[in-house]
Formats: sequence, C-alpha cells, structure tokens
Amino acid sequence: MTPPPGEPLVGSESPESEAPRERYELDDRGFNEVPKKYRRFYRRWEGNSDTLAPNEAICPVCKIVVRSTRELRPGDRLYCMACLTRLRVVLGEGGRLETVTLY
Repeated sequence: MTPPPGEPLVGSESPESEAPRERYELDDRGFNEVPKKYRRFYRRWEGNSDTLAPNEAICPVCKIVVRSTRELRPGDRLYCMACLTRLRVVLGEGGRLETVTLY
C-alpha cells in the first residue's frame, strides 16, 4: 500500500532498509522456445526434486522457470516470453516466492 503524498515510506517499503540484491551469472540451459539471446533467462522445470534459486520463479501458466540476473523479491515483475504472460512475484505460504498472473 502506498502512503499518502508527502508521507515517507516505512518498514520494508523503505528503499534505505532493503539490503542490496545478489547478482547471478546465468548460463544457457538449452531452452530453445525463445530467441537465442533470451535463452539464459528460462529453463524447464524438472519436477518435484527440482529446487528454485533465489533468482528463479515458476510461471503458473506454462510451468517454465523464469530466471533473473538479480535476486527476486515480492513485488518484482517478470515476463514469460514462452507464453507471453506478465507476472508479479508474491510471498506464498511458508515464505516461498511464487508468481501470480497480471495479464
């Protein structure tokens, strides 16, 4: 929720209170369903034994893992080029990062 104009941001919404985001080097995982220059930002979900890194989230529409060069946090927006869906990162049950479809 955004505070009224003129009021400072408080708590976790304050930019000063956020720790710097971790950066990640992405490798090409062979995901060939998007143009070559974007392939490093996607990979296939490998089932229940697969774990997500702090810079990865699953698209709820096509079940593809969307990757970022930065650590993901609630409120971040992602784009799944595989199914042309815009996503927002939210905090799910148990503190796990999940995505919801915007459109």
